[in-house]
Amino acid sequence: MRKYILTVFKKDGTKLLDESFEAADDKEARRIGEQRLDEQQYSDYTSRVTSPTGKLVHFHR
Repeated sequence: MRKYILTVFKKDGTKLLDESFEAADDKEARRIGEQRLDEQQYSDYTSRVTSPTGKLVHFHR
């Protein structure tokens, strides 16, 4: 399992969420990240999921 980071921002750049989670691969990490965004009602905010190597797995603006 690899550690990924989900970050959510307000329009002014303030971080609303910055948490890590584990996933087997990038595809699963994207699915988990999008699921957490829906659960916490952050789907309409700017968000990203990054991999342990810094790869951008998900980005929404």
